[in-house]
Amino acid sequence: MSKRRVINAVAPIRVCDLGGWTDTWFAETGAVLNVAVYPYASVQIYVTEEQPAEKGRITIFAENFGDRYSIEHSPDNYIRHPLLEASVDIMELPDTLSFEINLYSSVPAGCSTGTSAAVTVALIGALDLLTPGQRTPHEIAALAHRVETEKLGLQCGIQDQICSAHGGICFVEMFDYPHASVSQLQIPNDVWWELERRLLLVYLGKTHSSSEVHGQVIAGLDQEGADKSALIPLRKAAREGKNALYAGDLKRFGRCMIDNTDGQAALHPALVSDAAHSVIALAKEHGAIGWKVNGAGGEGGSLSILCPPEGERRRAFTEALKSLDPMFEVIPTYFCPTGLRRWEVVE
Repeated sequence: MSKRRVINAVAPIRVCDLGGWTDTWFAETGAVLNVAVYPYASVQIYVTEEQPAEKGRITIFAENFGDRYSIEHSPDNYIRHPLLEASVDIMELPDTLSFEINLYSSVPAGCSTGTSAAVTVALIGALDLLTPGQRTPHEIAALAHRVETEKLGLQCGIQDQICSAHGGICFVEMFDYPHASVSQLQIPNDVWWELERRLLLVYLGKTHSSSEVHGQVIAGLDQEGADKSALIPLRKAAREGKNALYAGDLKRFGRCMIDNTDGQAALHPALVSDAAHSVIALAKEHGAIGWKVNGAGGEGGSLSILCPPEGERRRAFTEALKSLDPMFEVIPTYFCPTGLRRWEVVE
């Protein structure tokens, strides 16, 4: 009996992305500070070592959607799950193997935590083990970004793929889109543990959807002679947030979160939704010292809330959230010091 190769890959999502919107082509230069967290996106590839009856046969099982189907490598178009199919298409895969790709994420779709980027990074990282050579995390992040921008023609910044590939508390300084330097913050364990304990991910109960609002913001910034001064506070929040964590000053870091959210609202008021405002108000009542609308902002999605040091106040906020709206929930997270991980076993 022939043995089966099983390739595994996991990649974290990100929260609390200070400086988001400045990692885009219209920003030209930018600075982002974000935090990689579990739960991660997970990929398994079951590789058939036997010569396939039909060359290059690939099966995708999008477990969250209960959708299993077969594709041919290098499809002409992407229909059912474009992100997954385009990720397969961009890789130079051998046509002498057949394999099934299983993908799963326990984070709700459209949570504004870079889940699609995490899935893409994990998938490309896993597929990379089927190709000659091996790409670095930074190369995989760049390839994952190309999937969205070149293959799918989507508007996409660079921070999500970088955070998933590198992990940790990640400082990204984009000097010429899409090129950037990337550094993991090296902070004392007590600062890391305290921030992890107090930083909550609050899901607003529905998929993030604000393409019209985002389009208006982009249209205003992506034109000749556009006034891009509104991006300055966002870059500043990322840089000062980095300095605050190096100083171990969580109060100052919380202030940077608030400044960033105010900066998002200055781009367009709808980027901080009514639901987000209601959660922020409740968080204030329970002593929160920071709040950040995750991702670009808008309807749905999620927030990062920095709670006060008293654990009982954090727990009281979590409990009160249920009465505010039964759809709101705190998604448990743990900081992820490493980014993409991939390995292979043979059964």
